[in-house]
Amino acid sequence: MKNLALIAYLDLKESLRAKWFIVYTLVFGGMIALFFIAGVTQSQVMGFSGLSRLLLMYIQITIVILPIFILITTVRSISGDRDTHILEYMLSFPISLKQYYWGKIIGRFVTVFLPVFFAMIIAIVYGMSIGASIPWDIFFLYTGLLFSLSSAFLGIAFFISSFVKTSEVALGISFFVWIFLLAFIDIALISLMMQNRFEEGFIIAIALLNPMEIFRVAAISLFDPELTVMGPVAYYILDTFAQKIFVLFSILYPLFLGLVFAFLGFVIFTKKDLV
Repeated sequence: MKNLALIAYLDLKESLRAKWFIVYTLVFGGMIALFFIAGVTQSQVMGFSGLSRLLLMYIQITIVILPIFILITTVRSISGDRDTHILEYMLSFPISLKQYYWGKIIGRFVTVFLPVFFAMIIAIVYGMSIGASIPWDIFFLYTGLLFSLSSAFLGIAFFISSFVKTSEVALGISFFVWIFLLAFIDIALISLMMQNRFEEGFIIAIALLNPMEIFRVAAISLFDPELTVMGPVAYYILDTFAQKIFVLFSILYPLFLGLVFAFLGFVIFTKKDLV
């Protein structure tokens, strides 16, 4: 346990010194600051106003930025150590593969989750300072959604990092995964739906396997329980899930997905050549 905490601390310390972490923090903190400057909390669109609208805009931008930031900064975690021979050096100490792998995951999760969480804390503190109504239920649910989404892509990133040999290949795969989940899967499913090759329910069910998709739907459902902005897709979702059950599913499924990929990555990491 001591070695696990030590590996997590070393990875956290290394990440805090890295330039990517500074950029990562400034991006999410800068978005909140930009929303304040633009007067988002003082405007109203489609019935959303104050901090509720700010959090809605923040979460919609986060769904695009957060996964790629996690992938490109984490996918080199093990492969980068292998390239620079740090992995060989670390394993020369009395540290097991299990302690090294899961310690890296814990340390990296702290660095990727805290900036997005603290950005929302800043929004809440600002809202309290100006006397705005604080949507605590939405805040806590968004925290859960961000936690689970971060877990999902962290697990995917470590899975990729466990079997690639170079950082360049790892970056290429991570970028493809992001593009596939963000755009290609939706385009492909819409094409299949338009050609009527499969039933709509089957296609939408496949779409909901995408953690980015269910994150987006759950985030919108917190403000718009009827999902009127999503069109025909809403009817199938509302007929299949109650809103509360769907939000719970949106938190538990990405978390489970991340743990599965992280465990698969650990199995590969322990069975292949380490250096």
